[in-house]
Amino acid sequence: MKTRVICLAAGEGKRMKSSLPKVLHPLCGLPMVQWALAAVESVDAQPILVVGHGRDEVMQTVGDAAQYAVQARQLGTGHAVMTARDYLDDTVDCVLVTAADMPLLTAQTIRRLCAAMDGDADAAVLTAVLDDAFGYGRILRDDAGHITGIVEQRDATEAQRTICEINTAVYIFKRERLLDALDHLTCDNDQNEYYLTDAIGYLAEKGGKIAGVTADAGEAMGVNDRVQLSQAAAVLRRRINEEHMRAGVTLIGPEQTYIDYGVTIGPDTVVWPNNHLTGGTVIGKNCLLLPGSRIVASRVGDRVTIESSVLTQASVGDDTTVGPFAYMRPHSVAGARVKIGDFVEIKNANIGDDTKISHLTYVGDADVGRRVNLGCGVVFVNYDGKHKYRSVVDDDAFIGCNTNLVAPVHVGSGAFTAAGSTITQDVPADALAIARSRQVNKEGWVSPKKKG
Repeated sequence: MKTRVICLAAGEGKRMKSSLPKVLHPLCGLPMVQWALAAVESVDAQPILVVGHGRDEVMQTVGDAAQYAVQARQLGTGHAVMTARDYLDDTVDCVLVTAADMPLLTAQTIRRLCAAMDGDADAAVLTAVLDDAFGYGRILRDDAGHITGIVEQRDATEAQRTICEINTAVYIFKRERLLDALDHLTCDNDQNEYYLTDAIGYLAEKGGKIAGVTADAGEAMGVNDRVQLSQAAAVLRRRINEEHMRAGVTLIGPEQTYIDYGVTIGPDTVVWPNNHLTGGTVIGKNCLLLPGSRIVASRVGDRVTIESSVLTQASVGDDTTVGPFAYMRPHSVAGARVKIGDFVEIKNANIGDDTKISHLTYVGDADVGRRVNLGCGVVFVNYDGKHKYRSVVDDDAFIGCNTNLVAPVHVGSGAFTAAGSTITQDVPADALAIARSRQVNKEGWVSPKKKG
């Protein structure tokens, strides 16, 4: 049975008070609309996204993951579905309608709703039961339990307002039944809009069978303002964290651990609170992420320890330690068993295996070999005010404390630089480079000044 999905994403979202279209607000690494599309991807590989407000931005973000229908004027949910009508040819059996501002719906719930069409149902409604249903449309059933319609809060009688089963605004229809109902929708209401809920009432009046599938109330939440955005993010973050823990990752404080969609973490890795892992980061096995790091779009090997540091588009090899308070900027690569210590900044540089950069050092635009020692306060001076240049330090070199390597410069294998040197010329292999003023001691210089 072929099912097409129509996802409604045309609304302005005024309560968000934002220039960004509501459905593009990010949640745990994905725009809200992509969470909604992920829930239905097993039903329709290329759903129909109804766009309106901010449609160019929405279409650019979603790209080829959807087909598009444009609702130039927002005249209600029924009207939104009408704009997608051209996609509903006679090869389609069922039409699933969902909303792009419902990021908590799961694929499992969507599959249960679709399964309701395996029998003789003409349509099915996803419902939820709330302790306080104020503001929601109520599900009306007959004495046999069949759905007969949906009544909005403002139109409900006192008796109907006591009903706790609500409409989530997610539906599935037999195609021909939906098209018939759309032909009979009117905008004769106080909003002058075409409501898709009226299609349910129309089909019930015509003797159609309307099934009801109950979802967890939490999944039914729509996002209309920043408060609900935060609430949805908390739910998604908990789901992501629980998935990692079930896969063998230890989260010491899951409530204070922020892991985005698409992050991969190997088993037996331990993550302490206040770590932020984003951008498709990959963390290996048996790693230790101590508190306070932000790791963005980076790859971290096995048995790595990172503490209170920032890594952005960086790569870290096995058995390496980073931090505390280190900064690995884009295109930085550290090999295996490297030490990147406190207040070390790496930028667009390659660091070879077993090299030690213990503290207070800047390595920018450089290729550093294996088993190199960079002393405290070393600076790779890579910028002359107009251009940036690379420097090379070969294997087994020793760069003394407070050395400035003025690029482009090449330090040979096994060479040493004396502490406090400013190196402006290449250093041959196994040489000692000294580039500093000779010390002069002036005996008795202080005493006369004290007397004065």
